[in-house]
Amino acid sequence: MNRKFATAFMLVPALLMLLLVAACNKIEYTQIKEPAYLRVFNDLNYTQNMDNKNNKYPSLCMIINPVFDAKGIPTGGQIVGDFLDKREPYAPPYPSHAGNSSSVQNPEYPGKEPVLVGPILNGFDLSSWAQVPSGKLRVVFYYRPYNSAPFFSLDESLKHDLLADTTIDLSTKEVYTLHVLQKDFITKKTGLLLRQENFYKLSLSDSLVYVNFYNYSAKGFAEADYSLKPQNVSLASFRSGIKDRMNVFLTLYDGQTNPTSAPIVTGYNGNYLCSINRNTDSGEVSPYNQFPLWASAGTDGIKTDVWQRFEFLVPGLDIVSNPYSKTNIGTSQTYANYASVNCLLNGKVTIGGNFYLSNGVFLPNLLVSLHSGVNNPQTFATVNTIEVVNSNIYLTTIQRKYPVPIYK
Repeated sequence: MNRKFATAFMLVPALLMLLLVAACNKIEYTQIKEPAYLRVFNDLNYTQNMDNKNNKYPSLCMIINPVFDAKGIPTGGQIVGDFLDKREPYAPPYPSHAGNSSSVQNPEYPGKEPVLVGPILNGFDLSSWAQVPSGKLRVVFYYRPYNSAPFFSLDESLKHDLLADTTIDLSTKEVYTLHVLQKDFITKKTGLLLRQENFYKLSLSDSLVYVNFYNYSAKGFAEADYSLKPQNVSLASFRSGIKDRMNVFLTLYDGQTNPTSAPIVTGYNGNYLCSINRNTDSGEVSPYNQFPLWASAGTDGIKTDVWQRFEFLVPGLDIVSNPYSKTNIGTSQTYANYASVNCLLNGKVTIGGNFYLSNGVFLPNLLVSLHSGVNNPQTFATVNTIEVVNSNIYLTTIQRKYPVPIYK
C-alpha cells in the first residue's frame, strides 16, 4: 500500500472521532445540593450629560465567593455573572435572553448565562432565577469596561474598580431578587438591595392578576434640577421621577387594536390601589394588589383584550382633576408629582395626538395571551412587579406553568 495513502487512511478514524467528540460536546453544570434561587438586576441607569460626563458606564461583573491573588486582584469565584449591563424595561416570564449570542452584554443574571436555573415551584416557573449555593455568600461587584473581553482576561489595572463588597445569607429553596442601586443622587453612593420573594408561597387565584410596586429611586433624585435628569422623551412623565410617597391608581381599557378609542372597563376607572414609599434599604416585599382577569363583561372566559394604565400621583392630587393627565409631557415637566404607564400589547406602541396616553411610558400587557391546548390564543393571569428607579420604570412578569399546546 502507498505510504501516503496508508497514512491518510489511518487518519480518517481519528478525524471522525474528533468530529464525534466535538458534536457531543456539552456544557457541564455544577450540581448544587441545597440551592437557593437568585436573580440579579443592574438598576444603575446613569445617563450622560455635561454634568456627569465623567461618570463610569455601569457595566459590571458579579463574583460570588471570589478568589484573590496575593495582590488582592480577583482571579475567579464560585459563581461569576460577567457583562452585567443596565437592565431592560421588561423582564418577561421566561428566560428570553438565554441562547442570544448577538451580544455578550447581559441585561440581568442569569439571563444569557448557561447555568442551572430554578424549577417549577408551587406552579410558578423559576427558569429566570439561577441556582446558587444557600447560606452565607460573599458577593462583590466590579465596574468593567464595556467590551467583549471576559473580566478575568482584562488587564490587571482594570480588575480592581470595586462597586460593592458584601455578604448575603440565602435560605435553601428560597427565591431572591438582588438589585444594584444608586442610593443617593447627590453623593452618587451605590449599594445592593436583596429582596426575598414570597409570590410562590401565597394562595393566588388563576382568575386574578396580581401586581405590586416599589420606588427604588435614589435619595434626592425627585428634588434635583430637571436639567440633571434624563432628557429621553420616551421616558415621558417619568423624566422628573416621582416623589418619596405616591398613590397608585388603576384604569382598565378594553381593546388594544386602537387603544386611543378603547372604552374604560366598567368599575375600573382610576381605582385607588395603594401607596408606595421610596426605599432603597429594606428588602421587604410589598403587598400584592389584584384585579380580575375577566373584568370585561364582553369576554368569553378564554381570551380578553383588556389592558392597564397605572397613574402615580402625589398625595393631595385627585385622579380626575389632576393638572398633568391632559398635558403633553414631552415638552413639560411634572415636578415629580405625577407619572403614568400604559401596559398594552408588547409595549412597542406609538400614540399620537392623545396626550392622556402619550404622557405615559409604554410597557407590555400584564396579561399573557398564547396558544394553549385547543385555544389559540388563551389569556392567562400573571404575577407582576413594577419598580420605579429615578426616571425609569421596570416591569417583571412571572407566570404559572401553562398547559402544553395541542397542534392539529
